[in-house]
Amino acid sequence: MAMSETVLHSWNDGVLEITLNRPDRLNSFNDEMHEAMAVNLDLARDDRRCRAVLLTGAGRGFCAGQDLDARNPEKMSGPPDLGETLHKFYNPMIRRIRAMEKPIACAVNGVAAGAGANLALSCDIVLAARGAKFIQSFARVGLIPDAGGSWMLPRLIGEARAKAIALTAEPVSAETAAQWGMIWRVVDDADLLAEARALAGRLAAGPTFGLGRTKSLIQAAAGHELDAHLELEARAQGEAGRSADYAEGVRAFLEKREPKFGGGS
Repeated sequence: MAMSETVLHSWNDGVLEITLNRPDRLNSFNDEMHEAMAVNLDLARDDRRCRAVLLTGAGRGFCAGQDLDARNPEKMSGPPDLGETLHKFYNPMIRRIRAMEKPIACAVNGVAAGAGANLALSCDIVLAARGAKFIQSFARVGLIPDAGGSWMLPRLIGEARAKAIALTAEPVSAETAAQWGMIWRVVDDADLLAEARALAGRLAAGPTFGLGRTKSLIQAAAGHELDAHLELEARAQGEAGRSADYAEGVRAFLEKREPKFGGGS
């Protein structure tokens, strides 16, 4: 199928850079954009050239969540089925991101609101421009945090803060988000994309197999007892120890040089 212009992608060595591209609508999602995002995430998952992903937004915002014009009850014959919207679009998108055994960096270049905020938070490492804001805007329209928001927020920042920003829809500055542990780091606006690309390039040059297993283990940890998780660690480490990347890492360490990982298992 032809690629939609609502989501763009480009290659930079082993990095697939995905750009949300409806800047006139603050990159809010309509159905076409959802479908394009699925195509691009599947490309990242399946293409062996891709060893890391960088997600960002075009224009002055990262993503304002759902385009409410497409879900306006006054323009429909009856109330929209927003649960179906989640089942069809948002939930598969978040699952693709969390399940991808490759690191995903996110550069939040402006406002990230509603599902757009939670899309960013579902990524592995989040950098934000100093002028960016994260807004759980659902309460302003009578909704609940979706796209994984009610699951991720208490895990990232604790129940008290999660409830406060979800119930009040109060914006959280990039600086505060970093202080709370919601994101990794704040970057000056003019430097954001360069730093995010450098980070993604570093991830892409790394041991992809091991990084993917690391991501999976950390994500799974909250739902496991220690003994069960230790068993998962042992199994994953056994797999990593048989990988070509581990062999190269040991050679490079003994030869006192930088490793040249191929990303293979």
